[in-house]
Amino acid sequence: MKLATKLLIVRTILSSALFGLVLSCTRGGSEEQEYKYALAGDTIQVSDGHPVLQKLKTEPLEISEYRLALTSSGVVRAIPNQYAEIAPPFAGRVTKVYLKLGMTVQPGTALFEMVSPDFLEAQKAYFQAKTDMQTAELTLNRQRDLHEHRVGSVRDLEEAQASYSIAKNELENAKAALQIYGVNVKNMIFGQSMIVRSPIKGDVITNEIISGHFIKDDDPAHATIADLSKVWVVGRVKEKDIRFIHEMDKATVSLAAFPEMKIEGKVYHVDEIIEEETRSAQVLIECDNPDRSIKPGMYATVLFEDEAQESLFVPANSVLQYNDRSYLFVKLGAGKFRRQYVKTGVTQDGKIQILEGVEPGVEIVSEGAFYLLDAK
Repeated sequence: MKLATKLLIVRTILSSALFGLVLSCTRGGSEEQEYKYALAGDTIQVSDGHPVLQKLKTEPLEISEYRLALTSSGVVRAIPNQYAEIAPPFAGRVTKVYLKLGMTVQPGTALFEMVSPDFLEAQKAYFQAKTDMQTAELTLNRQRDLHEHRVGSVRDLEEAQASYSIAKNELENAKAALQIYGVNVKNMIFGQSMIVRSPIKGDVITNEIISGHFIKDDDPAHATIADLSKVWVVGRVKEKDIRFIHEMDKATVSLAAFPEMKIEGKVYHVDEIIEEETRSAQVLIECDNPDRSIKPGMYATVLFEDEAQESLFVPANSVLQYNDRSYLFVKLGAGKFRRQYVKTGVTQDGKIQILEGVEPGVEIVSEGAFYLLDAK
């Protein structure tokens, strides 16, 4: 057989094979085109046998019980009205010291004594005002007696009354100036030392008072008293979560120093102002501290838990976004799905809370919902 004839036969065979292959691909393409989507508004109809149906999983929506849980870092603080920094009102030299570290005191307990020229002047002003008032009172009584017996004039009586009122007010002012510092003016003796007393109940947690030490009136506090039977843990909650925190809500506190210890507390106060830099608000949690193991300055972790409630949760992958709106696909029937816009809540354990948009019992696309986005 000639070479030209052989080449012609080979070309004929190749052409036949290529034609068969093209025909086969064309038929295959026709069969693939039979699977299609039908889109009407927010409803999608997927034809029977479409491969995408095998990639979708659906499940009915059921109500489940959950507790909202938020975590925040925090710091332990002493409660302000149960905390006092002791600084004397006047400059002077310490003569006696009664307080000791760890000492438990009551309101009015003597802490230390000091000799102070300023305190001596305050005493002098009080006794002088007391003498002036007594003199004014005697004068007033005498003018009243004279007026009753028609001997004294009305003018003299009025002047005596005015002088008495002035003297009485000055005595009250002098007395108040001493009582502010815990001085009992009824038992005060002129020239006595000033006794500095505790204004609150609590324990002495710092003490720098030394006998013979001269203290200036502008010195910082030299002792601190605190009642640490209760403390505050100061936490912070993000702006978006503030709506879940209320006064008297329960909170669980864990301390970095005692990680195994779980302390139950209650929300005492939620700040009214959001800090612009952190977009969060300060939350105060009050905790009992009977054994004084919780110490101011400790780092803590706060777990806020709301009361158990019932709600709808869906898998996080089932919720899609369109601009700023969330939606999921609800199954209406065989191969038929509707885009349903919903309002979402918190995300917890890989699920998203649904607040509005669907009711319990409906069947949703729980996996593979994004495949339906190809619907034309």
